Amino acid sequence: MCGIVGAVAQRNVVPILLEGLRRLEYRGYDSAGLAVLDNGLKRLVSTGRVAELARRANETYFQGVTGIAHTRWATHGRPSDVNAHPHTSGERVAVVHNGIIENHEQLRKKLRGQGFEFVTETDTEVIAHLVHSFYEGDVLRAVQKSVAELHGAYAIAVLIADEPHRLIGARAGSPMVVGLGVEENFLASDASALTPVTQRVVYLEEGDVVDLGLMSYQLYDRQGKAVTRPVQTAIGGADMAELGNYRHYMQKEIFEQPRAITDTLHGLEAITPELFGEGAADILGNCNAVNILACGTSYHAGLVARYWIEALAGVPASVEIASEYRYRDSVPNPNALVVAISQSGETADTLAAVEHAKGLGHENVLAICNRGESALVRRSRLVYLTRAGAEIGVASTKAFTTQLTALHLLTLTLAKLRGRLAAEDERKAIEGLRHLPAAVSHVLALETQISAWAERFAEKHHALFLGRGMHYPIALEGALKLKEISYIHAEAYPAGELKHGPLALVDADMPVITVAPNDALLEKLKSNMQEVRARGGELYVFADAGSEITDSDGVHVIQLPDNMGALSPIVHVVPLQMLAYHAALQKGTDVDKPRNLAKSVTVE
Repeated sequence: MCGIVGAVAQRNVVPILLEGLRRLEYRGYDSAGLAVLDNGLKRLVSTGRVAELARRANETYFQGVTGIAHTRWATHGRPSDVNAHPHTSGERVAVVHNGIIENHEQLRKKLRGQGFEFVTETDTEVIAHLVHSFYEGDVLRAVQKSVAELHGAYAIAVLIADEPHRLIGARAGSPMVVGLGVEENFLASDASALTPVTQRVVYLEEGDVVDLGLMSYQLYDRQGKAVTRPVQTAIGGADMAELGNYRHYMQKEIFEQPRAITDTLHGLEAITPELFGEGAADILGNCNAVNILACGTSYHAGLVARYWIEALAGVPASVEIASEYRYRDSVPNPNALVVAISQSGETADTLAAVEHAKGLGHENVLAICNRGESALVRRSRLVYLTRAGAEIGVASTKAFTTQLTALHLLTLTLAKLRGRLAAEDERKAIEGLRHLPAAVSHVLALETQISAWAERFAEKHHALFLGRGMHYPIALEGALKLKEISYIHAEAYPAGELKHGPLALVDADMPVITVAPNDALLEKLKSNMQEVRARGGELYVFADAGSEITDSDGVHVIQLPDNMGALSPIVHVVPLQMLAYHAALQKGTDVDKPRNLAKSVTVE
């Protein structure tokens, strides 16, 4: 975890590996490394950025015609040169690995008994020694025997000094893609790493092992049978994203939201099941419940959708944290629609939750995703692509608002199929969606005011976010953004819950950020705000036009556009994103690559 690149060629592959790692940097990492075959096995690592690894490679004339590379996000063992990938077994085997090997302790004990010495704190080192233990002249066979003993999630790339023009890859629970060149071939955890050298790619399926040589490649399934997978064209990717005049990718992506929403709505003329794929009318029309599976920011999108689906479509809806769903006893309902939400489509917890749901008889899965080639899309019966474009910043912004846009379309479709969306209501709903990019643009024009607020947050250690109804999940998302990139501890509560505990925390040093739409709950929210002021708390309020909330002692107000009705959460999250961004700027944190976090979480 988190990025893999590999290459077999007749030229020096180090520049290819380094460029691939650079294109995966946005995912977040704490060390990087290379291993190549050049008259033997050579390894080079760094706990700095990829640029530092490249500098060391240039200084030492590091080169080879077969190689593997990795950016690591620590799971087992602290970030260090020793724990950085690739891991080796003697001077013979090198391995890079995404995922978590759950039985690594048992394998470590077994391998120590065979005389292998361990030098790292990682679970990955057992793979290198395991391959070494099985090697009898055929690295493919050694890897196949090794993966049969691994429990957990993995995407691995393996090379061995004895076979200098051969590279083996395998996957189970973590993504892996083959890139096809001319008399050279490649491996990566993401196709975007390979677009400088090829756009012809083959995605490994669950349990696949691939044997790469200079002139050919062969895939094998979990049983060792030779199989074929379709060759596809990789388009887009992180290489399409350039900063331009923005200071950070997160800022750029916040300002891309009007365009991203427009693209997500591309071609929308009517609310129709066909938006979600073939057979959607029958599936969406006959489901008796909706079960949403997601993690992190995507989970917050699901929480908003629950309010929409039950209120507008009249369909019972539940939202599950994907990492928890398969570890509890739930009541199966095969007639429910399962909606899986993921920006990358490779989130390990969400993929595992989908497979668990299928195991319970839930065959009707709808993926809401930003990556059309992802594992989630390939495993789902119905799909809605959000078309947000490459999102480089670790803290998600445009992916979230486009997910909400897609979920609102789903809600309207469910409502229409149940006779709950009259023609005039449909016209107004489409009109509102088309106006959404302009409303978001209006909010973006408030950046200077929001930046001024952020200056007051720089020295704060805690913050409280409040919302009510369908804006409570927006408060959750605002608190998450502030935590992720500024490292200010933040919590979110439904405003009505203040008196049930959180009010004890409120004092003059605790900023209280309030989402205040001009809706049916506004007067209730105003009463909650008075509770804060009565305890000396300072309020920072994002209020719709017409809410009649104005600046006063201890109350700071930024006025947003007119209330957007059901679409209001999409508008209200944007200023919270900007507040977090500018607070992080004031604190001098690494906005795009916050500590300890990765963009695509492919471990459980």
